[in-house]
Amino acid sequence: MTSVTEARRSAPRAPDPGRPGRRAVDHGPWFLVLPALIPILVLSVGPLLYGIMLAFTDAQSGRTEPTRWIGTLNFQDLLQDTLFWESFRIGLVWAVGVTVPQFLLALGLALLLNQDLRLRWAARALAIVPWAMPEVVVGIMWRLTYNPDAGILNETLRDLGFGGDRDWLSGLTTALPAVIVVGVWAGMPQTTVALLAGLQNTPRELHEAAAVDGAGAWRRFRTVTWPALRPVALAITALNLIWNFNSFALVYVLTNGGPGGRTRLPMLFAYEEAFRYGQFGYAAAMGCVMVAVISVLLALFLVGRLRGGDER
Repeated sequence: MTSVTEARRSAPRAPDPGRPGRRAVDHGPWFLVLPALIPILVLSVGPLLYGIMLAFTDAQSGRTEPTRWIGTLNFQDLLQDTLFWESFRIGLVWAVGVTVPQFLLALGLALLLNQDLRLRWAARALAIVPWAMPEVVVGIMWRLTYNPDAGILNETLRDLGFGGDRDWLSGLTTALPAVIVVGVWAGMPQTTVALLAGLQNTPRELHEAAAVDGAGAWRRFRTVTWPALRPVALAITALNLIWNFNSFALVYVLTNGGPGGRTRLPMLFAYEEAFRYGQFGYAAAMGCVMVAVISVLLALFLVGRLRGGDER
């Protein structure tokens, strides 16, 4: 009897359906996520939090006194800094001026590459060549193109009889448009690839049915292609707007913010304040303002996506 009683006590008990049992927690997914989560925390979230903290200090390079907490003084000075807000305006002009033509040209190229053309594979490969080039290389290449003495652009204009003696990157009226052209050319491939992927996911049967009903090319695009392409278009446009607003390397190589600050984007302005003048706290405050603007853009994009999902 004793052995039978001990065996019953040691046997696992079945859960009582009338009494809630303790729920086991599975930690397996967290261990799978950690290898990707740790680099994000260390390389993205950590520097972001440190930069926000630095914005509330008087951190400077080369000073021997300890860094002091000054509250919102950097942000108060920033509100009165007309040079920064001018660079902010230039950044918005640059971001919109690059994003809109970039999308329109990429949409036309994606529609063309989606057709049954000969050597379509070669055209698709050539379309992504600017994407494979580093921004520094793109900047150097276009500086040679815009060279006032031996650049291919002025040489072509001279051959066509249009003069061709303009210094494109040093002119006060031509520097920003010339840089925008480079931004459009450099950023168009990823937009084309995203839109082309969206076009290929559109069911071909819908186009065939619309063609049978007598719909023309424009009507098929408006009623079939664009509704299917709209989520991809909204996503890539929002990302392009953010990427272009944060541009640094391309404009830095082309003009270094000149002439006279005509192409000084906010990232260039913050870079100069931090690494040329040593005002780390003030530059961090600029970074906080730009992060806030990007967060607002992301919030508007997410709200638009959610509303679009509710309507569907």
